[in-house]
Amino acid sequence: QVQLVESGGGLVQPGGSLRLSCTASGSDFSINAVGWFRQAPGKQRGLVAIITEGGRSVYADSVKGRFTISRDSAKNTIDLQMNSLKFEDTAIYYCYVALSDLTSHWGQGTQVTVSS
Repeated sequence: QVQLVESGGGLVQPGGSLRLSCTASGSDFSINAVGWFRQAPGKQRGLVAIITEGGRSVYADSVKGRFTISRDSAKNTIDLQMNSLKFEDTAIYYCYVALSDLTSHWGQGTQVTVSS
C-alpha cells in the first residue's frame, strides 16, 4: 500500500515562505509523475505544480515565479518551496504521485494558512 506523508504546513504571514515535503513509501512500482494540489474552503481541488513523467515542471499561473517543485528520486521525496505567499494561497495542500502501474495516490493533506 502506497503511503504519502506530508509535512511543512503551518501559519505564515503574507510575503513569507514555507517548504512542503512529501515522502512516498510502500510501492514496488516506479514513480512517474509527482505533484502538489490544493483545495481552499468552498473550492475544488486544483493543480499547484507537477513534474511530468518526462521531467517537465508545470505550474498553475497563480504560483508561477513564486513556487518551485522538486523531486529527489533516490529519497522518494517531493518538495514544494513556496515564496512570497499571499492570502489566497491559504488551502489544504495535497501531495500526488502517479505510479507505473497506472494508479495514482494522494497524501492526507497539510494546512497552509497565510494570515497577518
